[in-house]
Amino acid sequence: MGLFSTFGTQIMMCMENVMKKETPINAEVVSEKIKTNNIQDFDRATIRQIKKLVDDIQSETGDKFIRMEMGIPGLKPNKIGIEAEIKALRDGIPAIYPDIYGTRDLKNEISRFCKLFLNINVNPEGCIPTVGSMQGSFASFMTINRIDPKKNTTLFLDPGFPVHKQQHHVLGIPFETFDVYNFRGEKLREKLESYLSKGNISCLLYSNPNNPSWICFTERELKIIGELANKYGVIVIEDLAYFGMDFRQHYTIPGEPPFQPSVTKYTDNYVLLISSSKVFSYAGQRIGMMIISDKVYNIKSENLLKNYIFDTFGKAMIFGTIYSLSSGTAHTPQYALAAILKAVNNGEYDFRKDVMEYGEKAKIMKKIFLESGFNIVYDMDEDNPIADGFYFTFSYPGFQGNELLEELIYYGISAITLKITGSERTEGIRACTSLISRDQFPDLEYRLKKFREDHPVG
Repeated sequence: MGLFSTFGTQIMMCMENVMKKETPINAEVVSEKIKTNNIQDFDRATIRQIKKLVDDIQSETGDKFIRMEMGIPGLKPNKIGIEAEIKALRDGIPAIYPDIYGTRDLKNEISRFCKLFLNINVNPEGCIPTVGSMQGSFASFMTINRIDPKKNTTLFLDPGFPVHKQQHHVLGIPFETFDVYNFRGEKLREKLESYLSKGNISCLLYSNPNNPSWICFTERELKIIGELANKYGVIVIEDLAYFGMDFRQHYTIPGEPPFQPSVTKYTDNYVLLISSSKVFSYAGQRIGMMIISDKVYNIKSENLLKNYIFDTFGKAMIFGTIYSLSSGTAHTPQYALAAILKAVNNGEYDFRKDVMEYGEKAKIMKKIFLESGFNIVYDMDEDNPIADGFYFTFSYPGFQGNELLEELIYYGISAITLKITGSERTEGIRACTSLISRDQFPDLEYRLKKFREDHPVG
């Protein structure tokens, strides 16, 4: 009892010291809001929970946070899309149900986009608008895992978007995962084969560039993934939400190399998910693209008939899964996306010029973090430093990710931990550059320097 009492007293003293410390955000308010939002462990807090916490603190204190928790665009929406959608609205398009498989113009432009920027040929029938990439992934998991009863498990090449695993929990689909950063280059082959050789993996998913680490697979790694997908009959779901946003190369000249790096160069077993949210700054209309290779679209399986009236994958996807989920994607945003893609395909609009702002801000922000004693967690693509882009990851000596995030909230800085992304780097945090304005950089620098003063290293 004596030891317990002494230990309890020490904890109380530490808590009192934290409360006495002058932090940029009122410590009592922060502590209260953490409690009322029932966040007991920041490693388990979802992105939306962190957002709600910060909203509550800002509302109470009036202090503006450096907000890095949400991976949402920070640029103005694309004007081409806005004008096309306004015209569609005025033409009375909202009165008409959209076809489940998408408007003909949009399907054709998606197919053209694939040829011009990925150098692949895809039948427009397999180019399907979805309610954001989120619906595309949900529909893909649901349908792919019903092709072969022996293959009922998804493999995630983590770190990755946490909600993809939430979708699996909702669907009741098992998944396996490993942190790919530990197996870059040729080491990826043996690691992947150790999972695929078991025969239960139906599909594997990764994002490229990666959310949250911003690593990008090299051609050698994409070739390995493609070769093993062919060998084991596994479908690759490639999440290209940040298409062309590896700013070390210029991937947005239509029809000219270099093309966006993709597994499609090495296998026909693929489903691509391309979002309009980031690259075209058109997030609010929830319009994305699912691109099914001709080979996968025409896969036949009697097992599909247990859940669908079609034994062909593409038809089961469109008239079974997509139909059941949403009866198609909202009509007028399809006109917006078709217009944007047409301008991009015709070489009239280079979206890279707009979104490069994210990379330019990341370069400045990373410099500020490094000068304040922080470290970049995921920093290399094999032998090359990673690009500056939409995300970066950081840590601070002596802290685990959940401890660091909780402490940074008192300094008016929000993010998410890497642990909820499937990362094995539990000391790390993901920062998103999108919502930070350049006029906040001095405030970021002040708060990080104050953090370092309060938490000296060494």
